Amino acid sequence: MGTPLGDFVRAKRDSIQPGSFGLPDRGRRRSPGLRRSDLAARAGISVEYLSRIEQGRDRNPSPAVVNALADALSLDAAERDHLRYLVKITGGACAGPRRPAPPSRDVRPTMLETLRLLEPAVAFVTNRLGDVLAYTSGFELVMRGSGLLETPAPNLTRYVFTDPRARTFFADWHQVADEQAFDLWLGPSAETSEWFKNELAPLAGQEFTQRLGRHLPPPQVPLRLNHPTAHELRWQRERLELPRTDAQQLLILLPADEPTMRAMERLRRRPGGALRAIG
Repeated sequence: MGTPLGDFVRAKRDSIQPGSFGLPDRGRRRSPGLRRSDLAARAGISVEYLSRIEQGRDRNPSPAVVNALADALSLDAAERDHLRYLVKITGGACAGPRRPAPPSRDVRPTMLETLRLLEPAVAFVTNRLGDVLAYTSGFELVMRGSGLLETPAPNLTRYVFTDPRARTFFADWHQVADEQAFDLWLGPSAETSEWFKNELAPLAGQEFTQRLGRHLPPPQVPLRLNHPTAHELRWQRERLELPRTDAQQLLILLPADEPTMRAMERLRRRPGGALRAIG
């Protein structure tokens, strides 16, 4: 049985073309990417030890080995942080059958005031599980008719994988699905994320579970939404991580083109809502 750490190392190795490391192409082979022997040589470890890590038979590699693997795979800063996180949760105890304490849904008053100052921008506060905790009236305008905000405790991850309307609303549904699944590895706590994944998996099926083993951060691309009345909207996204004790983040959607700016101006002329925090 694999582990998050082993799955990540294997997925990253498979994504690397040997030529990018100055290695010769040794012809056709069953698996894409870098050979295990090549990665082991670059990291200064044995092929057998690398196999144990990738297959989940070694769950506690030393910091020196972890750093050597990060160097051998040419990981960037974000990938190195993710690798260290996977080492932590792979070596630790897995969540039990009981639900852990849920992350706080309270948003600090100062962050609510920040949202008010951002009006009429499209912005919302969420956590890595996908809970939508507070949002501006601009966000409500953009999401109106999508179905996301129709529940008392909206959750973007659950919506993406279980609501059929999401596949129409998100023009690049597969990209958004990859992003939401990857975010679960960075959840408020390893125990909470594991519980959430186990709860969602039976409802979301293979579209969800197959993404959990990829581990590679999705590329950052503009977000395209098929709005029910404003047609396609294109957004650039900015993310602000709040203090670790909050386990929350502020996301701001910025129009990526002139048609989106004009569409938002038309939407704002209609009767709108107000800033909302979801307790």
